[in-house]
Order: sequence, then structure tokens, then C-alpha cells
Amino acid sequence: MKMTKDRIAFIQSSWHADIIGQGRESFIADLEKAGFPKNNIDIYEVPGGLEIPLQAQLLAKSGRYTLIACGGFIVDGGIYRHEFVTTAVIDGIMRVSLDTEVPVLSMILTPKNFHEHEEHHNYFFNHFTKKGQELAAAALVTLENMRQLKQSSAKAA
Repeated sequence: MKMTKDRIAFIQSSWHADIIGQGRESFIADLEKAGFPKNNIDIYEVPGGLEIPLQAQLLAKSGRYTLIACGGFIVDGGIYRHEFVTTAVIDGIMRVSLDTEVPVLSMILTPKNFHEHEEHHNYFFNHFTKKGQELAAAALVTLENMRQLKQSSAKAA
């Protein structure tokens, strides 16, 4: 599977960066195992989840990226209710994907319960490793689907 022309942007929020970083690292590692060059993945960090959709839109409109992946961990306990923040973020990245035709994939999780103690931290720290692997698998399938569609469109023309 040749993907050297493809570029991926990975956007992550800075809150709980160590937890999200587990997902990002497993995402990159699985892409590398599949032959995707690590130097074709650019990492962008934004302050929080609400900033992810705008960053995704700017990157999608740049024309530089074939696919954008997003990572975030939105928990309750701040100024805003996490359900509202998550809805805004997911709706925003879906709109970017549909409006720009650049796939924007999500590894943005919002747990029902999360408290800043070791047990929850460790659980989600490990859980994001699996989520990064799932994100990489989705990215590979999406890139292949796009490639096949482009090839079939070129043959039909």
C-alpha cells in the first residue's frame, strides 16, 4: 500500500495531554507498521476541545492534508458541561469534513465519570492506546477508500 503522497494532520487538545498522547503515539505507531511514513504526520496542539473544529477547518482548507485526525478528552467539572462541549466539537469536525471533503476522524472521548485520581487516570491512559489503534485502522481504511474512488473516477473520465 503506497501512501507517501498522503499527509495527515493530528490535532489534540492540551487538557490531559498525557492521556491523549497515549492515543496519538499508538495511532502513529500503527500507521508506521502499515507503511505510512511518520514524517508525513504533523501534530498540532490546541488549548482545549472547543478549538479543535476551527483548527481542523484551517488545516483542511490549506489543501496540505489528505486526512485529519483529532484527539481530545473532554471531562465534566469545568465551566461548561462536557456533553455540550462534546456535541459542539463533534458537530464542528463533522461539518468541516462534509464541507471540505477532507475526512476528519475523531478520537475525542467524553467519559460518563472521570475523577482526577490514579485509578481513573490509569484506566483512560491505557484505554487511549486502544483508541489510537482504532483511529489508525479507520484512517488506513479511509485513505484506501479515497484512493480507490479517485482511481475509479479517473478511469470513468
